[in-house]
Amino acid sequence: MTPHTLSVTGGERMEVRKLMIKQRTVARAVESVGIGLHKGKPVRLRLEPLEPGSGILFYRKDSGVTIPLSPEYVVDTQMATVIGKEGSNVSTIEHFLSAVYAYGIDNLRVVLDDAEMPIMDGSAASFCMMLDEAGIEEQSAGKEIIRIKKEVTVRSGDRYVSLKPSETAVFDFTIRFDHPVIARQHRRFVFSKQGFVREISRARTFGFLREVQYLRSKNLALGGSLENAIVLDDTKVLNPEGLRFEDEFVRHKILDAMGDMKLLGRPILGTYEAYAGSHGLNHELTMALMADSEAYEIVTLQVQEGTEFARSFA
Repeated sequence: MTPHTLSVTGGERMEVRKLMIKQRTVARAVESVGIGLHKGKPVRLRLEPLEPGSGILFYRKDSGVTIPLSPEYVVDTQMATVIGKEGSNVSTIEHFLSAVYAYGIDNLRVVLDDAEMPIMDGSAASFCMMLDEAGIEEQSAGKEIIRIKKEVTVRSGDRYVSLKPSETAVFDFTIRFDHPVIARQHRRFVFSKQGFVREISRARTFGFLREVQYLRSKNLALGGSLENAIVLDDTKVLNPEGLRFEDEFVRHKILDAMGDMKLLGRPILGTYEAYAGSHGLNHELTMALMADSEAYEIVTLQVQEGTEFARSFA
């Protein structure tokens, strides 16, 4: 779709310049090393600034392939969100992308020397620390967002994910597991960067001991441990330190959803709602949205209409 520009005239023109919301990149390059979840090998991660309008680009240093962040490059969603191009993949990108979403980063080069993002502690907290270390640089171009104009929903049985029109950015998630520690959990998160850092970023991925044992029999989850995931047996949490939040499980699902929605390339002004959502359903949702030109518009925020939404990234 052709981007729209919100504008004002006359005596308000000076205020437009003050309130212009700009694209963002990192102020300087930063590096980190962590273990890949499935291979269990060290992965070097480097974040580099990019010019306005570049988007998020993943660069596999070992193969020389650049993979743009876009729903069309998603190649797998079974265990995590995986993007790929020309035979080169990058796996488990959702935790990292949730932090990129929350910090309002529009343009970024993500350099890796292997096929998966480092798992860190299983949350987005370490990636937030990397972005804090790099700093944020505002750029010359106006910031674009996706404004949801009509509801788009994807279902699988009683499970669903949807995007709905809203004047605020909201992530609303419900999960239900046949497990005494989890059971039914619901959380409604009104998006803000500070709220993400405080309420969502530290929520870790989780799995069940029987699943971990099966994955390892298939040479997967070799880097998984109690240091980077919540692990449950049939009745309890096995991590000695317990949970970071009573509802850490649904908070992590919101974290995942934010990372998956970042594949759209722009932040969303609307409500994301899910019941038992998954990476697969999230991918179907992004594709369904992009296929319906009446469901959204791309808006360049340049005036006071955008200031409330802009404050959420402060």
